[in-house]
Amino acid sequence: MADDQEAARTAARAAAAAQVRDRTEALVALSHDLHAHPETAFAEHRSAAAVAGALAEGGFEVSEGICALPTAFAARAGSGPLVVALCAEYDALPDIGHACGHNVIAATAVGAGLALAPIADAVGLTVLVLGTPAEEGGGGKVLLLQRGAFEGVHAAMMVHPWPTERLAARCLAVSHFDVHFGGREAHASAAPWEGINALDAMTVSQVAIGLLRQHLRPGDQVHGVVLEGGSAANVVPAQVQGRFMCRAETLDDLRALDPRVRACFEAGALATGATVRFEELSPVYSHLQSDPALLAAYRANAEALGRRFSLDDEDVPPPTLSTDMANVSLALPTIHPLIAIDGGGAVNHQPAFAAACAGPSADVAVRDGALALAWTAIDAATVAPLRERLLGTTA
Repeated sequence: MADDQEAARTAARAAAAAQVRDRTEALVALSHDLHAHPETAFAEHRSAAAVAGALAEGGFEVSEGICALPTAFAARAGSGPLVVALCAEYDALPDIGHACGHNVIAATAVGAGLALAPIADAVGLTVLVLGTPAEEGGGGKVLLLQRGAFEGVHAAMMVHPWPTERLAARCLAVSHFDVHFGGREAHASAAPWEGINALDAMTVSQVAIGLLRQHLRPGDQVHGVVLEGGSAANVVPAQVQGRFMCRAETLDDLRALDPRVRACFEAGALATGATVRFEELSPVYSHLQSDPALLAAYRANAEALGRRFSLDDEDVPPPTLSTDMANVSLALPTIHPLIAIDGGGAVNHQPAFAAACAGPSADVAVRDGALALAWTAIDAATVAPLRERLLGTTA
């Protein structure tokens, strides 16, 4: 019986490899198409349609606009007992486009899904590809999780482009919010005493945050930008807006940090007489917990394709980032490994990295990522201890 199971697993892996090989050109074309038409959070209408369309053409049953999110979708194939979700991100960053490689993420999810669809029933899988909008600050996966898109799912997985190969990142919990200061205009020379300077309120706040940094715990971070700071040098600015993020090691740590940072903005308002208002931009992102067994399977599969995890073996500290996939990881077994592309020394969120995300090494990552994910899903369905554990765990 064990020999029969191993033979079936080997056959399924070979079939998945053939599917990825035959579809690599189309997958790369999809990645390049998304890259050439970047769309930001919750505005990814063309991108979502392109990704969903590729799955529909491959025989998936596709439902678009799920969970009251117009740019989210669910694509399903197979009817096996083990449900594996492949998460496709496709939102870009403002101004610099796909500098985090979400075009690659989407193409790998499509590739893995199409590789698994023909063999899903044979290995006992239901393949669910979820189109997950607005990872860059909108919390699309958190909303999908809250609204039931992951119900009945036993495992979730994706790969994320990075300059180096890593099994996992150090994912920090994060809050995203805008700060609005309101003051009163006045002539900055003739009657400045008549004004309330909202920009001064922001300045005081940022000084307070700078002083607070000495007392932050290791792992705590605060960063942001001023989006609106006035329009003329001789007018006391009455409306000022900033966008900020607080990050911490865990959700509990974030709950301690976030009020301290917001108190700095309240201090700026108090010192200047301005009003202050906070606008929440997305649900809070949690810290991430990778599933060790799924991650070990992914590693073996990626290494079979020639990828190496020397930095992990050398205990080099993992990179720091935040993702809404983290919230999924607290609800069900999840992996979010980083797949290397050659950025020529550039790192994520830089224009040069955006260019690299449509380059030759990114195209190879599309192929390798799709196959490594497909093989990991096959392992989840055919390795008995892993399968039985996963079947006992759903969101």
